[in-house]
Amino acid sequence: MVQLSPARPEILGLHGMVASTHWLATAAGMAMLERGGTAADAAAATGFVLQVVEPHMCGPGGDLPAIVSEPGGGVHVLCGQGPVPRAATIEEYRRRGLDLVPGQGLLAAVVPGAFGGWLLLLERWGRLPLSEVLTPALDLCEHGFPISPGVAGSLDALSGYLQGEWPSSARTWLHPDGTAPKAGERWRLPGLAATWRAVSDIADSTPTREAGIEAARRFFYEGAVATAIDAFSRQHDGLLGGDDLVSWRATVEDPVTLRHAGWTVHKTQSWGQGPVMLQQLALLAALGDLPPSDTAEHVHLVTEVSKLAFADREAWYGDPDAVDVPVPTLLSDAYARDRAALIDEEQASDELRPGSPDGRAPHLPSYGLFPGSGRSDPLDPDHRIDPARSHAPGADVTTGEPSRREAVGRGDTVHLDTVDRDGLMISATPSGGWLQSSPTIPALGFCLGSRAQMTWLDERSASALRPGRRPRTTLTPSLAVHEDGRRLGWGTPGGDQQDQWSLSFFLRVALEGMGLQQAIDAPAFHNDHMPSSFWPRLARPGYLAIEKRYGTDVLDDLRRRGHAVDPMPSWSLGRLSAVADDRPVGGWLRAGANPRGGLGYAAGR
Repeated sequence: MVQLSPARPEILGLHGMVASTHWLATAAGMAMLERGGTAADAAAATGFVLQVVEPHMCGPGGDLPAIVSEPGGGVHVLCGQGPVPRAATIEEYRRRGLDLVPGQGLLAAVVPGAFGGWLLLLERWGRLPLSEVLTPALDLCEHGFPISPGVAGSLDALSGYLQGEWPSSARTWLHPDGTAPKAGERWRLPGLAATWRAVSDIADSTPTREAGIEAARRFFYEGAVATAIDAFSRQHDGLLGGDDLVSWRATVEDPVTLRHAGWTVHKTQSWGQGPVMLQQLALLAALGDLPPSDTAEHVHLVTEVSKLAFADREAWYGDPDAVDVPVPTLLSDAYARDRAALIDEEQASDELRPGSPDGRAPHLPSYGLFPGSGRSDPLDPDHRIDPARSHAPGADVTTGEPSRREAVGRGDTVHLDTVDRDGLMISATPSGGWLQSSPTIPALGFCLGSRAQMTWLDERSASALRPGRRPRTTLTPSLAVHEDGRRLGWGTPGGDQQDQWSLSFFLRVALEGMGLQQAIDAPAFHNDHMPSSFWPRLARPGYLAIEKRYGTDVLDDLRRRGHAVDPMPSWSLGRLSAVADDRPVGGWLRAGANPRGGLGYAAGR
């Protein structure tokens, strides 16, 4: 019996479902379904609107991983993750006095893959013309959208920096007097509107929908957009060039999978962190029956499993086209049993312990500890890094590199899920190209992303920076198919936390029979035990963030087990959304979205 949520209703219907991290984006996606579009049309429209209304979370210069489940049973991963530029070498960053790729600015830019990813999704699985899919986003750019509290807070914190160092971004996001817009204020983006209007006109000038999509792709990656990106990058001593865009296309590839509790879970390959969820599931299976999710025993075991899986991520994950990643061994039962034997059911570990799949010795890049973590450094000096050397001394701010480490915070991510009446289901986690990533390109109205910060300037690392290589990102949509035919798509923003919050959601649905909304609403937890995937690459050994709703008894028990417990406000962790198709067992299409923050919504009929 599916239990109901006290916070929001679970959406039921037969026509189609859309769930995302912002209600305006969900509405745009649902409009595509009502016009006869597919789940791909709905996903793309949702994604384009998210670039407008959550610009501190994603943008046109960002990236896109998606998982697509076809009505006939095929499951595919769409990779809209752009690679490192040809000029971006370890030697080049060393020459500039850097030990880490910066967290913002043009030195961290990679090929913007989101647009190409959405176009490939539409080309292969869509039905509507590109201009129609772009219309909701274009309308919001031209006529205005309400500034969310998160955008308002980010811009208020950044206003001085943008005025002083990124004037093109100040002109885009601040009032003429330099003040930031307030929450609820109407805001327009004429620069981005002009870009999308040009794309729409070019697409509409062709004889077919497919030709329009290809014309738009060429305009972006070979034409005026690429030319503007190349000129801006050269002007400000960046490394991304027009040739990098011309040679790139989004791709469709096979997922990595694991069976658990009757479900086959599908994730991206190791250019994302997707396999880390599968490793956690394999480790949990090796441990046996899992205690209920509202107990300290559950939180402890899942946290300790997470530490082992993420240690393997740090040692072994990278672009599988360029690095030999031992994914089959990492997901094998034998390897999971050996690794699970390291877990103490009564004591938390402070160690970062990667394994040795196939007898291979692991290598961890150097990283630092979060100030005030309260834990002793478990690493020898060779595995520490000085964050002060992650920016070049006296760096020229025109490169977009902040002159103060605290000046520009990193962005986050968005998520969306769609399913249509024919059974096409899509789970996507767009990110990057945040308004705080790098200066706005005046000719385009958007900025480039900073995904190269997720590479290491360490030749031995599996995710070392290399020209043409995809950075190993945290972006990780999820899709699962049950042996009885039911399907489930879900995900969340959250960087290194994505496959922790998503794991808890899946365990509650798959093992405890919770409904989508109830599993989304349940209290959340995560650890920051591993080095962050984001600049300045710091770890918090033993740290455990957990919502206070778990209760004093659970939190005290976790402290007794040695966790560095950080009680978080209720309803503060995670931004999950999900859709499900239960029609193979006589049920409904279903959807749910996160109530935390008041922006995420699900819709359907």
